[in-house]
Amino acid sequence: MAERKQAYFNKLIQYLDEYPKILLVSADNVGSSQMQHIRISLRGKAELLMGKNTMMRKAIKGHIQKNPDLENLLPHIVGNVGLLFTKGDLNHLRTEISKHKVSAAARIGSLAPCNYTVSAGNTTLDPSMTSFMQALKIDTRINKGCIEIINDVQIIFEGQKVTSSQAALLQKLDIKPFSYGLIPTQVYDSGVCYPPAILDLDESTVYEKFTFATQRVSSLSLQINFPTQVAVAHVMSRAYRDLVAVCVASDYTFDRIKSLKELLSNPEALAAAAAAAAPVAAAPAAAAAPAAKEAPKAAAAPAPAEEEEEEGEGGFGDLFG
Repeated sequence: MAERKQAYFNKLIQYLDEYPKILLVSADNVGSSQMQHIRISLRGKAELLMGKNTMMRKAIKGHIQKNPDLENLLPHIVGNVGLLFTKGDLNHLRTEISKHKVSAAARIGSLAPCNYTVSAGNTTLDPSMTSFMQALKIDTRINKGCIEIINDVQIIFEGQKVTSSQAALLQKLDIKPFSYGLIPTQVYDSGVCYPPAILDLDESTVYEKFTFATQRVSSLSLQINFPTQVAVAHVMSRAYRDLVAVCVASDYTFDRIKSLKELLSNPEALAAAAAAAAPVAAAPAAAAAPAAKEAPKAAAAPAPAEEEEEEGEGGFGDLFG
């Protein structure tokens, strides 16, 4: 027994040194056969290590001197938890273990991991079960010799214990409302712990949220006249615009505004500049004009088909053949 414990400690410490990422998973209601299939699918991608929480904590505490960040793991080692070590993509790893969930019936007294609603419609229950359905406050009627549920009814509530009546009804309807597998509970990535929901954020989502936050901070800074780094560009742009307006309205000038003031003071030069800019603006329209002229020609191209129509049957063999 002592040798097995030492071997377990050595393996755990080896994994802690070798792998920078750990996915903590809950293994409640996961059978040995299901666990074996999960291990097979993870070969070459990750290492799954289960064990007693006391042994895990003891090994981690003994290794904290070498890696102080491991102390962040200790509060999350509770319940039936396992450690999934990897060097790869954690999101891909989470997707891989989610493929191995197994459907299960609702057992009396078990905590429901999710809500479940029985849909309206015909069932295979005979009319003798009407009183049973009424006891569960389910509206029914008889249709073609079977009980028909009139409205959708939520039978199972997440976090509540499954009652005997609920379990019996789902069993009679041959419904397995639950699915069990390894459930990620926490992520450890290079010394930082965070919830698995963070893995749902991709680069585009992070960029959108960061951009939105930057815009809000910039707007607030401009509104209250409080300088911030994100508002510097807007402040400089406004200041330059005001400076240009002052220079145009007064005799004050500087190098970058001289050409503009000279242009404004010479109407002929201003008209010439406007005329020079006109062809540039008209270029896209001129480029589009030939395409518009060629369009009628393209539409008229199939016209010879009328002559072929007199020679052959229908005359559409070349067009639709």
